[in-house]
Amino acid sequence: MLGSPHVVRLLGGTLIGRLPNGMAPVAILLWATTSGRSIAFGGLLSALYGLSSALAQPVKGRLMDRYGQSAVHLTAALVNSPLLAVLPLTGPYGGPSLATALVVGGGLTTPPLETGLRTLWPSVLPDPRLRQAALALDAGTQGLLYVVGPLLVAALASVYDPSVALAVAAVLGLIGTTAVALAPPSRHWRPDPCEGRTAILARRLASPALSLLYLSLTGIGFAIGAMNVVALATAERHHQGMLTGIIPAVFSASSFLGGLLYGRRTWPGTTTQRLTLATSAFLAGWLPLLALPAPYVATVAVAVPGAFLTPVVACAYVATDILVPAGRTSEGFAWLILSIGIGQSAGTALAGHLIEHPLATAALPAVGAAFALSILLAARRPLDPTRPLQHGRHRRPTRDLKNHQLAVPSYSAPTNEGTLDRRRPGPPERQDPLRRLPEHLDASL
Repeated sequence: MLGSPHVVRLLGGTLIGRLPNGMAPVAILLWATTSGRSIAFGGLLSALYGLSSALAQPVKGRLMDRYGQSAVHLTAALVNSPLLAVLPLTGPYGGPSLATALVVGGGLTTPPLETGLRTLWPSVLPDPRLRQAALALDAGTQGLLYVVGPLLVAALASVYDPSVALAVAAVLGLIGTTAVALAPPSRHWRPDPCEGRTAILARRLASPALSLLYLSLTGIGFAIGAMNVVALATAERHHQGMLTGIIPAVFSASSFLGGLLYGRRTWPGTTTQRLTLATSAFLAGWLPLLALPAPYVATVAVAVPGAFLTPVVACAYVATDILVPAGRTSEGFAWLILSIGIGQSAGTALAGHLIEHPLATAALPAVGAAFALSILLAARRPLDPTRPLQHGRHRRPTRDLKNHQLAVPSYSAPTNEGTLDRRRPGPPERQDPLRRLPEHLDASL
């Protein structure tokens, strides 16, 4: 998979370009506190950066569907990086209002690299097996950003200054985003054209199935957000401060390893079945925390839900790609990211409010996972409607029912017109989009 054209550049560039997402909130907090401002103000700035970044995802996804990826990526990077770099200047030359405006502006203009990469995989890797491995590796490595990023900020801040960490984050974001935006698949990607009934459906992104899928993912995000506070509560209860970082690090590392294992083979069942099963395992993994175990037991216990997080997210992306109308793929993925982000913020906020009640705090990750599972179980029929499958350029394989052949769109070198050469799919067929897809596709992510 890594030997396929453009894969290493796209994956590596996305990881480097998104590293500031894990660095900036911590660097902003450290800069604010070392500049003489309160911890509360620093925490507010850090939260505003993450919240504004999440809320802007659907808008940036819609812009990519309309104008292409490279224009949106480069524009966002050229605004985001300078805003992070000049933020320390608000100490001697500005005030809290200017700092807040710069932080919010930086969050709103974070390049939508994660959304863009998930949109590109079908064109870069037409082989479903390779695409499954790439999507699992992609989803698994995202959690590592929030382990490596804070560690890098801590090292730079201790050796130099938090302002240096902000500058490094700005440079890394610009380098990684440029590498992705100038790659041939990004430069030549264009959204699927919408005609006839597809154009009508494209104006209605929020179908019942998609809405329920996004709602369930808020529960997944809720569990992740509550887990960070559970780690803090466990560290305080046992007077072992290192657990605050160790427990989330184990969770992220387990997610990465789970992604590698999940991508190594083809799993049976439909996308909906795999999503429901992975969410059930994700829920079961949180239950040991209800016993308020010893620190090392709790550290090992979070590895179980971490291992199943990547399959949950990967299956959710496949379901979104199938259900979203043609021409709205990037925006559909962006809403998925926003749903997880909103749930994560809610989980962190509620867990912080209940931190004085250990059992209630420990139960919150399981509550979020149970909410996600209940929505998925209740949404089995909406997620498996019998309706025409939305077809689009390089979005997913389609089957010629007469010849029983799989037509997989492929990426080729740019033509003289600067577009991708792709085979056009046949007419829509009446089939279940998640349950009755060809076995070749349903085995893929």
